[in-house]
Amino acid sequence: MRLAMLALATPVLLAACSEATAGPKEDAPTPPAAQETGIAMSATEFTSIDGKPLNLTGLNAKAILVVNTASRCGYTPQYAGLQELYEANKADGLVIVGVPSNDFGGQEPGSEEDVKSFCEINYGVTFPLTKKYAVTGPDQHPFYKAAVTTLGEPAQPKWNFHKILVRADGTPIKAYPSSVKPGDKALAADIEAALGS
Repeated sequence: MRLAMLALATPVLLAACSEATAGPKEDAPTPPAAQETGIAMSATEFTSIDGKPLNLTGLNAKAILVVNTASRCGYTPQYAGLQELYEANKADGLVIVGVPSNDFGGQEPGSEEDVKSFCEINYGVTFPLTKKYAVTGPDQHPFYKAAVTTLGEPAQPKWNFHKILVRADGTPIKAYPSSVKPGDKALAADIEAALGS
């Protein structure tokens, strides 16, 4: 009986996880200043993979590249390119923030500790990682809702390793699909422009 109930509930849960957008939560009103810019205050607030507060506006960055990541994806080797990009540009003010997510293909099933160990051991990742978040569907982190409000549909992740370039104040500048590699020339030019602005 219990197994039958689980079998019936599974499609409902999977359908809920695949929703592309969700409205704002009723219990979190947007401050007036945030309404003017389209960026809610909570949109820049994450929790690090170590459980500490991580606010995009507190990173002392000139530009931030936010990337939703996964450990078991065909795009997972992009971690190496992201680390190279970070090393090459961090002195100029670029910070990369990895946002582990299990939203696509169940490709990030492990714990935060598993994710951190995987990234450090296999790719030498030193850029900040957040705890696991939903980047789509009803539990989507407010950052992604705000990015879609600002940039439109291109800001909505369709798979792992989708990228959003952000100003120091948390305002999204441009979004890039998963297929855009960290070494892409257009991405590099956009990052250079953001660092210089």
